[in-house]
Amino acid sequence: MRGDGDGWVFDPDGARYWGLHGAAGLLLRAPVDTGARAVLLQHRALWSHQGGTWALPGGARDSHETAVDTAVREAGEEAGITPAALTVRDEVVTHTATSGWTYTTVIAEVDEQLATVANLESAELRWVPEDAVDDLPLHPAFAQAWPTLRTRLRTL
Repeated sequence: MRGDGDGWVFDPDGARYWGLHGAAGLLLRAPVDTGARAVLLQHRALWSHQGGTWALPGGARDSHETAVDTAVREAGEEAGITPAALTVRDEVVTHTATSGWTYTTVIAEVDEQLATVANLESAELRWVPEDAVDDLPLHPAFAQAWPTLRTRLRTL
């Protein structure tokens, strides 16, 4: 389903960003048996921008959506996560481009690691312990944002 936010934004230096109105992703966390927490990550399909890397389910914002609306919708489309299953805790703008384009990470929690259903944008979905996220080949923008997000998670 195409929304009115689908499309590329280009910065003067040639950098491009998906989402005419910005983009958002869902950092969903759940407890694991050890008392630690895991986050849901998406192994991006090879055909996608930065394919083969790991990041959050997310995508382009439509003109009528908040960042939370977008992140929750995208998690439903890309991972089969239902909005009623999660509790939103925070939102953080994790990237601002020269053009004004932004990416917002929405942090949410669930009571347990939910079953997921991948769409064609995902090679795989996986619950990853928070302390093992750095072990994966991360999408460059997510890799840059992860230290800030990890710190933010500790305060929640």
